[in-house]
Amino acid sequence: MYKLALISAIVMSAAAFSVTPISVKWSPEKNLSVSLDKAYATVGRPATPGSVAGVHRRHTRRAVRRCATGVTC
Repeated sequence: MYKLALISAIVMSAAAFSVTPISVKWSPEKNLSVSLDKAYATVGRPATPGSVAGVHRRHTRRAVRRCATGVTC
């Protein structure tokens, strides 16, 4: 029972740490520094992959490659 509880605690903490944007770094004073990163979604800028222009550009590029190789056109 103890082993199952330990494994589930490890899995739950790993899932929480993989979802949370946390950075663990050594500070210049040789201390461990934990900081919460901020995720800036820049949807709408043409250079970002999640923007409408970025998605359209990627779709067009892949369609051109498929036609060039003769897969579908």
